[in-house]
Amino acid sequence: MPAPCLAPSVKRVLFICWLGVGGQAVTSALPPALTGQDIPLSEATIADLNRAFEDGSFTSESLIRMYLDRIEAFDRAGPELNAILWLNPRALETAVALDRERRERGPRSPLHGIPVVLKDNIDTGDMPTTAGSVLLAGSIPPDDAFIVRKLREAGAIILAKVNMSEFASGGTLSSIGDFWMKNPHALQRTPSGSSGGTGISIASSFAQLGIGSDTGGSVRGPSTSNGIVGMRPTHGLLSRDGIVPLSSTLDMAGPMTRHVYDLAVMLGAMTGVDPADTATVKSEGRFETDYTSFLDAGALDGARIGVARDFLGFDEEVDWVVEAALDVMRARGAVVVEVRFPRWLLDAKEEWYTTVRWPDFRAEIEIYLATLGPTYPKTLADMIERAKSITSIVPDGHANPTRWSLFEREEASGSKSDFAYVAMKNHGYPMVRDIVAGMLEANDLDAIVYPTSPTRPALLEGGGGGGGGGRSATNIASIAGFPDLIVPAGFTSNRLPVGISFLGAAFSEGRLLGLGYAFEQATHARRDPVHAPLFGDQRVPRSTDRSSP
Repeated sequence: MPAPCLAPSVKRVLFICWLGVGGQAVTSALPPALTGQDIPLSEATIADLNRAFEDGSFTSESLIRMYLDRIEAFDRAGPELNAILWLNPRALETAVALDRERRERGPRSPLHGIPVVLKDNIDTGDMPTTAGSVLLAGSIPPDDAFIVRKLREAGAIILAKVNMSEFASGGTLSSIGDFWMKNPHALQRTPSGSSGGTGISIASSFAQLGIGSDTGGSVRGPSTSNGIVGMRPTHGLLSRDGIVPLSSTLDMAGPMTRHVYDLAVMLGAMTGVDPADTATVKSEGRFETDYTSFLDAGALDGARIGVARDFLGFDEEVDWVVEAALDVMRARGAVVVEVRFPRWLLDAKEEWYTTVRWPDFRAEIEIYLATLGPTYPKTLADMIERAKSITSIVPDGHANPTRWSLFEREEASGSKSDFAYVAMKNHGYPMVRDIVAGMLEANDLDAIVYPTSPTRPALLEGGGGGGGGGRSATNIASIAGFPDLIVPAGFTSNRLPVGISFLGAAFSEGRLLGLGYAFEQATHARRDPVHAPLFGDQRVPRSTDRSSP
């Protein structure tokens, strides 16, 4: 059996799948502007694109056309990955206008002319937002979500709305798309939910940037399963206004990209206090508008990293990749120490999560439904009644009762005034937050690392919502409200991606991005998916201008 493809390690040199800089340090926080061959589309960062835009060798229109060609080849045809629900019909027109604006007045920001895909639960006033459900088919929200407005103001182009688990509730099937989303690294494997469409799109180079949403791991699971970078930010760093709710206590939007640099650029463009989301008040004076300033290829030198072995031991090859990743961190000067989460928390975290998540949805979905037109359901009871009247056919040809059974579970979950909900939210969650903060402080840690998924992506049979089992830390990070950065770490012997999480204290995004960037530059572990390879001519001109950022 072939060995797993690991992040570089002196001890495991025979298994390295690294074609990077041969272990030499990269000192610049910006991707280098080197001369030579053009850059493959999947490897080009926002900085590379802007260099090409600025010297006139490339345009946003050309970039959009490349991505549309790839969507046609791999999502609509070929392996039919089923990531894209609908394309923005004005994307090319917008790109042409932004190219003209760049020539006449200069760029608005580094995101000027850069395409973004959005999970289908993020409001766009000019495109449908259905949360992956036939119950909301054709729904056009009254306006853009706050973070969408910020992206458009920065000059980003919304290229498409992408598939998701219906109402962000597990699995990799939406009733609006009625086809399984497929992992581009292995079509029979799950891309994970609920932001599976975003994960597929970024891994397959259907867009430069993507946005997902994360309640209990819905950005982080698809990031590791598809072999890309992703982040669940601190609760309150990004506005949830205009995002179909699952739980206001736990929900966060999250950026998903192929490169840490790109994630840092996009994150800074979306921050800010939003009067429509009181949680963002917590970020006042703590958010950044430029997280690229934290990127440092030497950030691991002297860093203290805790490894949470509670989440190892469920898949030998995942463990092997993580151990190799730890070797890389040590080789780059990090001090790695062992940490353990309390056993009672590991055993109870699922119940702690659902005690708050289910009643939140029961109350908050009706607030969102009230913003929609009169033909759409207005209560959870309406949703259940309508769902039962619809025969949803899944790919095996059988009717799918999943949605209304989930709705009924949440309808029966109780209210926000119930003693269990109140006790958990007011006392249980702050206790978890203090425990995780205490683990970081007591050990003087910059981050706690662990495999984002303790097992490789599961087979799609049965719905394929996540990995193949084991114990995950994603709910703990959600309950604590702390940031969690995912970076590709390597591959198993059957070419399945493994991601590593960097969990930090509240509003430590800058430090986590620095650590993640240093790890990325040391390993270059990301790969293009075998079922969505690059065309030979899909390359970005490499600028010869070394002075351009």
